[in-house]
Amino acid sequence: MTFTRISLFSLFFSSFFFLSSTLSSHLYPASATTSEKDGKTRSLYSEILRDEAVARLNNLGKVSDADGYLERTFMSPASVRAGFLIREWMEDAGLRTWVDSMGNLHGRVEGMNASAQALLIGSHLDTVVDAGMFDGSLGIISAISALKVLKSIGKLGELKRPVEVIAFSDEEGVRFQSTFLGSAAVAGILPVTALKISDKSGVTVQDALKGNSVEITEDSLLGLKYDPASIWGYFELHIEQGPVLEWVGFPLAVVKGIAGQTRMKVTVRGSQGHAGTVPMSMCRDPMAAAAELIVLLESLCKHPRDFLSSGGNCNEQTLESLSTSLVCTVGEISTWPSASNVIPGQVTFTVDLRAIDDVGREAVVYEVSNQMYKICDRRSVSCIIERKHDANAVICDQELSSRLKSAAYSAVNKMVGQIHEEVPVLMSGAGHDAMAISHLTKVGMLFVRCRGGISHSPEEHVLEDDVWAAGLAVQAFLESHM
Repeated sequence: MTFTRISLFSLFFSSFFFLSSTLSSHLYPASATTSEKDGKTRSLYSEILRDEAVARLNNLGKVSDADGYLERTFMSPASVRAGFLIREWMEDAGLRTWVDSMGNLHGRVEGMNASAQALLIGSHLDTVVDAGMFDGSLGIISAISALKVLKSIGKLGELKRPVEVIAFSDEEGVRFQSTFLGSAAVAGILPVTALKISDKSGVTVQDALKGNSVEITEDSLLGLKYDPASIWGYFELHIEQGPVLEWVGFPLAVVKGIAGQTRMKVTVRGSQGHAGTVPMSMCRDPMAAAAELIVLLESLCKHPRDFLSSGGNCNEQTLESLSTSLVCTVGEISTWPSASNVIPGQVTFTVDLRAIDDVGREAVVYEVSNQMYKICDRRSVSCIIERKHDANAVICDQELSSRLKSAAYSAVNKMVGQIHEEVPVLMSGAGHDAMAISHLTKVGMLFVRCRGGISHSPEEHVLEDDVWAAGLAVQAFLESHM
């Protein structure tokens, strides 16, 4: 969803750092002949896991509601067209398909035992505005491609449990400003009031679904929740959205967990006035106050020990976690009346605060709020701090992560020969559908390297061979369920 920051990972990848060029530069020994390379690519199903997967990603990247850039939001015309394409590809891989009443697209194969607990694999088909073509889509396409390989070699029916791929209708929350509409419905944590949320045009979630011939009621929403006893676990493959994998020179990583998040809205009110007639000693300027509050936030998040050590609210373990994982961002700021010759009467800004340790995150929210109120009192301005969103951190399941780590190692090992490096283990600073599904079942994730760590941008890019590695890893993981 959002960009990760390198400080989030510093604790977790230091043991994995090694000098390496990108994977594509040493896929084959320099001495390998063309025929040897062709034979290896055929044996590793590159025509499906790389060539076809990349072509499909490019095709999806052209399905947009906008001219000149990529944008697909919940139940928009482009989102529906993308769903038609994905459904066709699911059926091509031998999956039975359907669309549920929240617009999620499902593809399922029963395997040898239709009554066994199912493995869910998913990601989202919606995008941000002016998006890249890999965020969300890569996880869906890689899963479909891996299942198509199993079908092509006659092993799809040998899966010992059902496997279900889900293309979630909404994760980004762009249209309705409410994230995880699709996965939260499947997990059973989406409140029925969400159906009445409106977009900027006054269209509700329920209206958007009905406009696409998808009927949903409060009862049918509640019926979307999967029975936890019927699910073995959930796996999501996603681009890293950060720079670490490119830095360490490895295409894949296992995700240890997803950071918890708090979003706040801060409103500072002062005394609006003429810019030229109010003496500085009498000025109650909310803009200057907001600037001090933002600098305070930056200082606290860069050096949490300096602010939290003496209060006794955090033990050493929490302080250490905050020192390596805490990130804070002011992403929006607005002023009223926003004129060059007017002292503002009000300034509003947002705070996005993330950390792996939920106790530590709460301590930071408390401390930064307390310090902000003190600054506002000193400056004789009022300050209102509203908590708009909270999500606890999610720790990925150890067994699932171990299997995924083995699958990632197997994929890279097949491509480049014997490797001696460990598969990196990273934390995610961005939110993913796995956060919602964690309320239903155990979850695990794999990250895929992306160029420059850039995401939510048309500059988002994944090497074709890294797409291949991702598909091989999913295939290896599925084969562990045979």
